[in-house]
Amino acid sequence: MIVLEQLKLLVNLARIDGEMASKERTYIISIGKAHGFPESSVETLFYSSHESIIPKELTPDQRFNYLFNLVKLIKLDERLYEEEIKFCANIATKLGYQSQVMFELLLKVRSEDMDQKEVDSLKELTAKYLSNS
Repeated sequence: MIVLEQLKLLVNLARIDGEMASKERTYIISIGKAHGFPESSVETLFYSSHESIIPKELTPDQRFNYLFNLVKLIKLDERLYEEEIKFCANIATKLGYQSQVMFELLLKVRSEDMDQKEVDSLKELTAKYLSNS
């Protein structure tokens, strides 16, 4: 259920600018498939908006992954929209982060692949912004 809620958040974010880029679709599908969701199941999520539900039982690692994937998604189409940043900041707060975490993530997350060492370093950096872990 945790991954499904994350996929729904990603779909909502991808739909904010009114156009879902193919890179965004591919990224969302790849996250779903990595967690055992068939591509066809993920694709059904693209056709509507979803309630933004943040599961309460998330670990600090899961919270980071939620936020990291959202920021990675907004960077994929190489255009940052104010509405996307506001959406991510709102989700960051709901995840228990201080809003300043968005500055760190927007500066350091890249649209291209990042190696595990970079992601781990970013996870450690953003942990100080997690107020209710």
